[in-house]
Amino acid sequence: MPQSGHHFLNSESGSLAPILAIMLIPMCAALGFSIDYNSAVATKGSMQNALDAATLSITTLPTSTSLADRQVKLQESFTANSGQGTAKLDSFVVAADGTASINASASFAMPTNFMQIAHVDTVQIGVASAVRKRPALVQTTFKVNKVSGHWNKTMTLYGTKFGETAVNPLMKITYVYNNFGDPKGYGTSTVYTVNGSTSTKVQEQKCTTKTVLNFNNLPTGAITQTSGTKKYLTTCTNTMYPSNGAGAVIDVSLMDVLYLQMDVPSAQLTKLKSNDANTSNRLYIDGVEVANGKLVDIFTAVPCGQPSQQAWEDGGNPVPAPVSNADFFYTVTGKCDFNQRPSQTVLTQ
Repeated sequence: MPQSGHHFLNSESGSLAPILAIMLIPMCAALGFSIDYNSAVATKGSMQNALDAATLSITTLPTSTSLADRQVKLQESFTANSGQGTAKLDSFVVAADGTASINASASFAMPTNFMQIAHVDTVQIGVASAVRKRPALVQTTFKVNKVSGHWNKTMTLYGTKFGETAVNPLMKITYVYNNFGDPKGYGTSTVYTVNGSTSTKVQEQKCTTKTVLNFNNLPTGAITQTSGTKKYLTTCTNTMYPSNGAGAVIDVSLMDVLYLQMDVPSAQLTKLKSNDANTSNRLYIDGVEVANGKLVDIFTAVPCGQPSQQAWEDGGNPVPAPVSNADFFYTVTGKCDFNQRPSQTVLTQ
């Protein structure tokens, strides 16, 4: 059989050999073009992934970052993620409500191997990426409404910056019982902002209780209690620092995790946490008790641009129970705007 093939190729009377040789040229070209095409498809997929990652990366930069600096960061991240060619920041727009819209593109002239036979030296590859970033909580303001109970306690707001693991206190409210033996105890609550080891007082609410003969001509906001034949009158005074202050104003724009913790050393449950499924049900949000076993996301528990009335039952009463049984009432107001947290970012293209 091999000899037959040899004779066939060397036969001078036949015409199939040159025809076959001619046919091999387009067949090889087609095979080469297919290889170049598959290489272009793979390159485009890699570029798309790199551009998506790069576009997302520039949304974590501060709002003060210039477009030129964002462009540099975009290209650096694109290259670091194995993107080939040039990445371009087409637009970065932040709306009045803090919603950010980002558009980016990348292009690459991929050299060919086999398509050069047809004088095609490069194939232009282009990809695009669009990102929409919703506004999110960037600031919280805490202000005490009324705190009661015979137990001293402290509520603290803790936060962890995105990309970090350290947990730091950001705000705390302390309550000290005034040791007056009325049916429901009251005392002094102090609100602080916390920055590292420095605590700054921003509000003090001091409540005093006395026995009275009757409840006539009560001052505004007075609390009345009766125990047997005795009548108790409690009045609370608020002092803000500064005098026109709103409370504990906390910048949470760089925080990826936020949670509240109530420490009650004298209670059976000494530590209550909003992110602990075993104790979060002692928190009330706008009069509604948190369901058993539910973790509370402070970023969504604090509404944008409006106050939320929240409260804690510190452990003296079993739950579930009406919010009126709670002991630690405060108001927290949220401000939403453009944020640097990657968790609020959505690819739209």
